[in-house]
Amino acid sequence: MDSLRIQSAISEATEYLTAHPDEARYTDSPAVAVVEGGLRCRVRGPSGEDLATDMPSSVGGAGTAPSPGWFLRAAEASCVATLIVMRSAVLGAEVGRVEVTVDSESDDRGILGLDASVPAGPLTGRVVIHFGGGGARETLLREIATWAVDHCPVTDAVRRPVPFAVSVEIEGGP
Repeated sequence: MDSLRIQSAISEATEYLTAHPDEARYTDSPAVAVVEGGLRCRVRGPSGEDLATDMPSSVGGAGTAPSPGWFLRAAEASCVATLIVMRSAVLGAEVGRVEVTVDSESDDRGILGLDASVPAGPLTGRVVIHFGGGGARETLLREIATWAVDHCPVTDAVRRPVPFAVSVEIEGGP
């Protein structure tokens, strides 16, 4: 039943945006992080979204919450999994159980500024998609998986250079 609801919603969105392409582009909702103490941050969104981050003790955090980097990998994994379900619904394919694992390799010299040649972010990333118990043929599952990764906005954002602006606002300045 979920598959039909998803398929219907995507069909309606596709028809609407095809007829109204000027309404497809928008500003994403903001995430606002406030330092709670130490390296722990509380991140909130405009509709009540709420999560906490912290860093491991090896860099001065308390390890009370996942690191921001883990949330990035979690966002990639859940986005790809979501896109697999969306695409399979549109195609009417039964994919069964979907599990997506995202990991990466990093070098802490980058985040600590110890070597200018080492990036602060991940050096490599990897997505592993596991299907279990579905009725779709292997070729179709691979096509759906590839489509999902290619259309996932989170993996796209980490694979493609995205223009990025920084603004600094200071209260009570001189």
